[in-house]
Amino acid sequence: MINLDSGDSWVVTGTAQETLNNLDERVLDLIYIDPPFNTGITQTKTTTKSRQTLEEDGVTGFGGKKYLRETVDAVGYSDSHEDFIESFLKPVIDLSHSRLKDHGALYLHLDYREVHYAKVLLDSIFGRDNFLNEIIWAYDYGGKAKTRWPAKHDNILFYVKDRKNYKFNTDQIDREPYMAPGLVTKEKAERGKLPTDVWWHTIVSPTGHEKSGYPNQKPLGILRRILGASSDAGDIVADFFSGSGTTAVAANEMGRRFIVSDINPKAIEVTSNRLENIGAQFRALQL
Repeated sequence: MINLDSGDSWVVTGTAQETLNNLDERVLDLIYIDPPFNTGITQTKTTTKSRQTLEEDGVTGFGGKKYLRETVDAVGYSDSHEDFIESFLKPVIDLSHSRLKDHGALYLHLDYREVHYAKVLLDSIFGRDNFLNEIIWAYDYGGKAKTRWPAKHDNILFYVKDRKNYKFNTDQIDREPYMAPGLVTKEKAERGKLPTDVWWHTIVSPTGHEKSGYPNQKPLGILRRILGASSDAGDIVADFFSGSGTTAVAANEMGRRFIVSDINPKAIEVTSNRLENIGAQFRALQL
């Protein structure tokens, strides 16, 4: 069993179910789950570098010079599941519910492909009365479909274990500018407003300082908002599909303990490197 009484944070190599099965019941304050979206494809992220060349098949760059682009690294994971809801997601949600403390909360991050089926599943496990929000994370980046409305948002389902006993810290939530500041007082305009259930936030820039090189990396701003609202300093935050490790980085930054896991060794490597680069203390475990 993973001993959370030690006061440590953990980075675990293993599946979500394996990690959850190694935790006692009622030990987690907050769970954020960002599983594969069941897109049916292999998600990849390729890192390249360019070098000058005299070869004619090079790409023409600044000053008419020719460059060749070489692949430095490529990471990815399979995102195809025949029975996503019942076989893949349900065991994880069942275990997550039992590992949450009585005041605990869960955020499930998906997109249009599976979110409606997932809500029915979570209603059956958490209870419909314990569903608080469907958060829409909207962004505007990447290709634009021309045969339908371009899909430019993710869905985050927010459930609590007990609607009469949960955390929601409005004083810890970042504020946004009013869209019509002239319609409110100067004091309100300067302070900003609390976000609604629609969050406008850019994705991680391919050339930005947050970039880790792992596919579908989630922005720190999204996790800071979730952790600020639904946990306190010293709480234990979990993410069983840690990917690039954003949850762990945000938790460490905000004074929360964390337990994050992933089955992909490359994800664990990226997560561990990000944490080490900011001086975070954690224990590593392979199940």
